[in-house]
Amino acid sequence: MKRTLALICVLFLMACAKPAFKDEFESDKPWVEQLTQLPAYPDVKNLMAFDAGSATSNQYFVDTTSIKIGEDGVIRFSLVIKSSEGALNISYEGIRCATKERKLYALGRNDKTWSQPRVSEWQKLDFVRQFYAQRELSKNIFCPHQQIVSSPEEAIQALKAGMHPRIFR
Repeated sequence: MKRTLALICVLFLMACAKPAFKDEFESDKPWVEQLTQLPAYPDVKNLMAFDAGSATSNQYFVDTTSIKIGEDGVIRFSLVIKSSEGALNISYEGIRCATKERKLYALGRNDKTWSQPRVSEWQKLDFVRQFYAQRELSKNIFCPHQQIVSSPEEAIQALKAGMHPRIFR
């Protein structure tokens, strides 16, 4: 009987204890995505190439003037993919470093305007095989250790180097 009473007291005290410690980076606030403004259509003179791996023969570029770091923890940029036949796919995208997700905001058209995609929602980079470029940008250039770069200039330096300096290969 005494053991049962002691166990009940211990469980009661545990229930009354303070919640687990939260560091300065944790928050009870839900994440809110900020509104996105589309950049100017990419100009060839602003494109910087990067290597997305050997799984594809496409060429990959980021428009350096389009790189924006949002207060919501999302890095947004224009991505240009050139196929081996010369076809271009142009998109305006965002990567949420903390969750390894990507979102498509707009698609480039031949008349150098943006169009709204049919689907514009956050997608896990690990689950879609074709996200070669986005995975490379997330893992090794824009989001080392799932931490967003601090500025567009830092992102451009990482693109030039082919990897972020915080990456230790």
